[in-house]
Amino acid sequence: MTIDSMNRSLLLAMALGICGAAHAAAPAGPVEWLEAPLKTNVPQTEEEKEAGKRQGRTLPRPELLQPTVDAALPAYVPSKAKLTGSFSGGSSDVMVDLVGRWFERFRQYHPKVELSIRQPFAGSLGTKELINDAADFVFVSRELKPEDLSEFDARFGYAPTSIPISGGSYRHYGFLDAMGFFVHPDNPIGQLSYEQIDAIFSSTRHRGGAPITTWGQLGLTGEWADKPIQVHAIKPWNGFEEFIRQRILDHGGKRGEWREDLHYEKLVFPLATQVASDRYALGYSGLAYIDAPVRMLSLVQETGGEAVSPSYENVATARYPLGRLVYFNVNKAPGKPLPPALEEFLRFVLSREGQAVVREQGVFLPLREFQAAQGRAALEGK
Repeated sequence: MTIDSMNRSLLLAMALGICGAAHAAAPAGPVEWLEAPLKTNVPQTEEEKEAGKRQGRTLPRPELLQPTVDAALPAYVPSKAKLTGSFSGGSSDVMVDLVGRWFERFRQYHPKVELSIRQPFAGSLGTKELINDAADFVFVSRELKPEDLSEFDARFGYAPTSIPISGGSYRHYGFLDAMGFFVHPDNPIGQLSYEQIDAIFSSTRHRGGAPITTWGQLGLTGEWADKPIQVHAIKPWNGFEEFIRQRILDHGGKRGEWREDLHYEKLVFPLATQVASDRYALGYSGLAYIDAPVRMLSLVQETGGEAVSPSYENVATARYPLGRLVYFNVNKAPGKPLPPALEEFLRFVLSREGQAVVREQGVFLPLREFQAAQGRAALEGK
């Protein structure tokens, strides 16, 4: 770590500690993304994939900094009922360690409840078991695939309940890193709105904008005005592109579609290098894959809204809109409660004590209260 990055880290630690990492306490306005490019990551080998399915993926080094647990989260007050039962499900390989920590801590409150996850550890396999009624739950480190949702609905007549239980990571390879848009370092643009991204990347443009194909249409002048935007993207289906599609291209209850003439890559790995070598390029990827000198852009969700950069502080406090979430997925029929033991477990996970477990692990980011509140509402069927 360089002296400059250490100084930034110490200042950020002080800021997060003083403000308690509360959602409303972070400073307003865009901040320059100061992180240096990471070392280049490579896809897992087949041996590494199989090892992950057997024992969970090897954890990366924890973040040096961690936001304090949101004080607005409710304290966990254990149910006085004598809860019992045995429940088993699936898990993504990157979730094995955190899930085990949650189970162990919950057992201290309710020793008669047996919760377990079984091999092979893979969110996609666990989701199929949930659809086949062979699992009580599945922890998945991404949103469920559209085909999984349609298969579940075809069998049960309603959607699975997906409850956010932690944030993703900041920029850990393979551990649900936040995502961002970037350009060549010579490009003077500093931010993009969701409407602009939709107009550049999608064929459907559900956000209402006219097609955008040149840098001049984004306000750049001089030599940039008539230059075409060379758009780099990830070929569907992929967890990265599905996340961006759901967050930005999908709008008004309509599913967005990508333009067919984009420069597609099957995997996310080469995108930063491609944009860094093309003066007029624009791309997106997970922050863990920024292994070349590119300019990260601040994002504006609503026209006229605040531009927020993908800084660690903004991701950790959930102000940055493309931070990701980990989900607990379960078959909960509309109007019917979950088994009391599972409902109690989720109350624990969505509490101050449950999110303290996330902070202690140091890889994933704890939820802020406004996120946990959404999870509790889903649990209650609201």
